[in-house]
Amino acid sequence: MIKHPLLNADMNMLAATLGHTDEVTICDAGLPIPASMQRIDLALTHGVPGFIETVKVWLASSQIEGVVMAQEFADASPEVYQALMAELDNEAERCGRAIPVTYLSHEAFKKRTGISRAVIRTGECTPYANVIFRSGVVF
Repeated sequence: MIKHPLLNADMNMLAATLGHTDEVTICDAGLPIPASMQRIDLALTHGVPGFIETVKVWLASSQIEGVVMAQEFADASPEVYQALMAELDNEAERCGRAIPVTYLSHEAFKKRTGISRAVIRTGECTPYANVIFRSGVVF
């Protein structure tokens, strides 16, 4: 059995096969996911699993070098936005590198998910609780 916190087989396979600059989206329960995308659907019920707890496990299991999120996120859902920013600050400290954040309109964000390798859907029911992680390298 693996020792790191990520137990989901599909997410493990995704993390193991990512290359530098590949993108992965973690989203709330309502984000439209293109039919052509790999969907890893974790949603069980409203709020389970949550967006932040899913982000925490993903960050513990993969290297990132940047994030993309909707401009509307901070104003519409400040508590979840601040929690995400705190996790990004923690990750930057752990890896010793700044993690740049790019902001797009929500419409542009939805289009950008189309280039993600996969979309991980949570049970989160907070508006705009979505993030795209750009994969980095560990060296």
